[in-house]
Amino acid sequence: MGTERLGDVLWLLGLVVWCVIRYAPYRRARRTSTVIKRDRDRERLLLIISFLGMFALPLVFVATGEPRFADYRPHPIQIVLGALILAAALWVFRRTHKELGRNWSATLEVRESHTLITTGIYRSVRHPMYAGYWLWTAAQALLIANWIAGPAGILSFALHFFMRIGREEQMLRERFGEAYLDYAARTSRIIPGLY
Repeated sequence: MGTERLGDVLWLLGLVVWCVIRYAPYRRARRTSTVIKRDRDRERLLLIISFLGMFALPLVFVATGEPRFADYRPHPIQIVLGALILAAALWVFRRTHKELGRNWSATLEVRESHTLITTGIYRSVRHPMYAGYWLWTAAQALLIANWIAGPAGILSFALHFFMRIGREEQMLRERFGEAYLDYAARTSRIIPGLY
């Protein structure tokens, strides 16, 4: 197997692990009434855009090899770096889901039973799941040797992130008040000590 296909296989294996982490233990028994929910249609559109760039387009490429005209030959160091970043993304994603537990939600909402998580990975960053997504998109760009399918995740998630983060933090301030403001003052958004 050449390095062109190795990156695809690693990305596909990462996708399987990602799905197991995302859907296995954390979706059970978490239905409670929603206190704050924002922009349902806008949220759906952002989730669709992210899904297309981070999962659908690369999956089509891995399955069919299309669009072939945008292929390039990856360097082995690129594949190794992509695999390491992918492993980091999966680790962050797993930690985030485990620590959020029943607080996890794919949409922009706060439920009655939600609590403010400030321990574990949340001790250093307020939004580690977004950090995991940024790592995922970087890994995708390195592993998928196609100028369209590779960077599609970065572009689609950037749109999602920058259109959502301010609204999400506003919602958390409304729900948790001073506790969230204190927490935000001592943590970074997604990169410890930087941003």
